[in-house]
Amino acid sequence: MVTVNTIAITAAINAAVAIMAGAFGAHALRDRLTPALLRAFDTGAQYHFYHALGLFAVAFALTRLPESVWVSRAFFLMLAGIVLFSGSLYALALSGRTVLGAVTPFGGVAFIAAWLCLAWGFMIAR
Repeated sequence: MVTVNTIAITAAINAAVAIMAGAFGAHALRDRLTPALLRAFDTGAQYHFYHALGLFAVAFALTRLPESVWVSRAFFLMLAGIVLFSGSLYALALSGRTVLGAVTPFGGVAFIAAWLCLAWGFMIAR
C-alpha cells in the first residue's frame, strides 16, 4: 500500500512540473506552435495541475481511510491519467504528431476512474 507521504510528495512534484509546463507553454512555445497545438499543450498543463491537486485530495483521503484499497487505486489511476492525458497532449503539441491524441482519452478515463474510486472509498467507509 502507498503511504500518505509518498502521495503528498508525488502531488507536490506534479504541481511544480505542471506550473513549469504552463510557463514553458506561455513563454517558450507561444511563438513556435500553432494556436491549436498551443491550446493542446495548455490543456495538458491545466489538467496536470488540477490532478496534482487531486493527488493532495487522495493523500488527505488516505489519512481518513488508511486501509482503503480504493484510495490507493485512486492514486495510481490519477497518476496514470496525468501521464496518459497530459503527457500525450504535451507530446502531441511538441511533436505535431496528431496520432498521439489517440492516447489522450485513456488518460481521461483514468481520471474519471480515479475520482470514482475516491468517492467509492468514502462511500463504503465505516
